[in-house]
Amino acid sequence: TASAPTGSALTDEEIAGLMWMREEEQLAHDVYIALGDAWNLRIFDNISRAETTHLDAVAGLLDLYGLDDPAAGNAPGTFTEPALQLLYDQLVADGSRSLEDALEVGAFIEELDLVDLAARASATDTPEISAVYATLERGSRNHLRAFFSQLDARGVTYEPTQLDSVTF
Repeated sequence: TASAPTGSALTDEEIAGLMWMREEEQLAHDVYIALGDAWNLRIFDNISRAETTHLDAVAGLLDLYGLDDPAAGNAPGTFTEPALQLLYDQLVADGSRSLEDALEVGAFIEELDLVDLAARASATDTPEISAVYATLERGSRNHLRAFFSQLDARGVTYEPTQLDSVTF
């Protein structure tokens, strides 16, 4: 296990969480780029830029702890984790059907991020990791609100699929 700056060792669960979140943030970024190209809607460009910041934050943790970056050298839309590869392919296909579907894909991604970040955050006591996860969670909440607002403005009722209705 890599050594943390505090001298403590990261757990296997913390390492797995960082690896997953690095690729999940990459997935969000790459889906938003693909859907932005398909629909030419500013929200996808704006949020994909924000996702770049999220990617850099998680990559910074990987670097800090001397961990290999699972997304390093991967072409856009290519993932080391097979489950994320399948999800990317499905989300781009779903989001390519209509603009409303694309916005729903965005909301789904942000819901998924929030669920995964909460699970990963509850599995760490490492301050540097907790701080990054909290920042990513704030960003995902903002992104979810933005997608929800776009859907609402188009008369689309969005029902959460990953978050319970109270959390949503």
